Amino acid sequence: MIDWSYIVNQIATIAFDIVYFGAIVSTIVIIVLDNRNPVKTMAWILILLFLPIVGLVLYFFFGRNQRRERIIGRKSYNRLLKKPMAEYLMQNSSEFPSEYSRLIHLFQHINQAFPFEGNRVAVYTEGYTKLQALLRELQKARHHIHMEYYIFEDDAVGRMIRDVLIEKAGEGVEVRVLYDDVGCWRVPNRFFEEMRNAGIEVRSFLKVRFPLFTSRVNYRNHRKIVVIDGKVGFVGGMNLAERYMRGFSWGIWRDTHLLLEGKSVHGLQTAFLLDWYFVDRTLITASRYFPRIENCGDALIQIVTSEPIGLWKEIMQGLTMAITGAKKYFYMQTPYFLPTEQVLAAMQTAALAGVDVRLMLPERADNRLTHLGSCSYLEDILQAGVKVYFYKKGFLHSKLMVSDDMLSTVGSTNIDFRSFEHNFEVNAFIYDVDTALEMKEIFLQDQRSCTQLFLKNWNKRSWRRKAAESIVRLLAPLL
Repeated sequence: MIDWSYIVNQIATIAFDIVYFGAIVSTIVIIVLDNRNPVKTMAWILILLFLPIVGLVLYFFFGRNQRRERIIGRKSYNRLLKKPMAEYLMQNSSEFPSEYSRLIHLFQHINQAFPFEGNRVAVYTEGYTKLQALLRELQKARHHIHMEYYIFEDDAVGRMIRDVLIEKAGEGVEVRVLYDDVGCWRVPNRFFEEMRNAGIEVRSFLKVRFPLFTSRVNYRNHRKIVVIDGKVGFVGGMNLAERYMRGFSWGIWRDTHLLLEGKSVHGLQTAFLLDWYFVDRTLITASRYFPRIENCGDALIQIVTSEPIGLWKEIMQGLTMAITGAKKYFYMQTPYFLPTEQVLAAMQTAALAGVDVRLMLPERADNRLTHLGSCSYLEDILQAGVKVYFYKKGFLHSKLMVSDDMLSTVGSTNIDFRSFEHNFEVNAFIYDVDTALEMKEIFLQDQRSCTQLFLKNWNKRSWRRKAAESIVRLLAPLL
């Protein structure tokens, strides 16, 4: 007697295997033909081979490429930039410091980041002073407030800022708020509805909803930008949340943020308006958003952005050039260190050439997986002579870099694959002696709260720890 149920089960099993392995093989073929970074390609292939079901799900949600033409057309992009770029060119009369002319021209060429002179810079290294400065400047607003944050938490800090924005909207000030949908996943919708009901224009960046989930979840807006009346701006690493003030039970939250006054604010304004068009399809190019500004300081500044859908990796390329161009020293702070091959090679090359290259990381991070990945790269740079420091007082979230008493940069960009290749980021590159010396002193002050890492001691860590780091390193391009 024929056992039909057995035959049907066998046919179903064979059909499932064909579909299953066909999906794996076809996905690998798509990844290879996409001509990505070989390191990232191999990472995806390894995941698909060793964790096939998990790998398919992860690739479906996080791995697929989406190019600029599918999100914002070239003509619309150029139309949006036309007025802001004209304003930049009309007000640009800077003389470039000769040692950074190539870096400045690089940013101009690939990012249309125009350098503006005559800016004032105020540096904040902890949450309370940054919050106080932000509240003070928001109260002065008379025409418009543009605010963009990765995280806008519904807590005491977030509600305080929200109430000020509602108050200013009631006074007739134009208020636009842009928040990242993934960064604010846990924030109840009523929090933003209160602002909308008060007349504030509020938009989420690339809202994540099925069936569009897979094309958007991996492209996050990590920028922190505030522009007030087109004359005052904020940029840096701090979001709007209580933890940036109080830290953790095991330590403080150490971060860096800037207040900018001067023509460089036009760069922040342009970045915000590009993002606003990105999600709202509204072109805002009126000259009142780019007022004429008199010199109020001595700093020459470029506002540089990067995005995952562009042709170039602007901030990564600029940092690579800045590191290799350093003559005396290059100091770096970052919470996560998962560098691309270009940045890793630049650090090694500079250190081997006698440049004092220093890297500061948190001794304890907020994400164990990324911290393990970060540690996997330390032997590579220690062997080249890079000095590595672990910050002990709490979580170091600062993205501060300074070089040769002239160049410094602060922004939202971490030294990792996600910032360089997946996120929308923004950094202020500052060419100014006084600012660089202040940044250098901040780094050295933090260094006093660090433990220096030495290669001989680092190599003594357990084999289990080394194995865990190596495994996570394989996934570094995907973290």
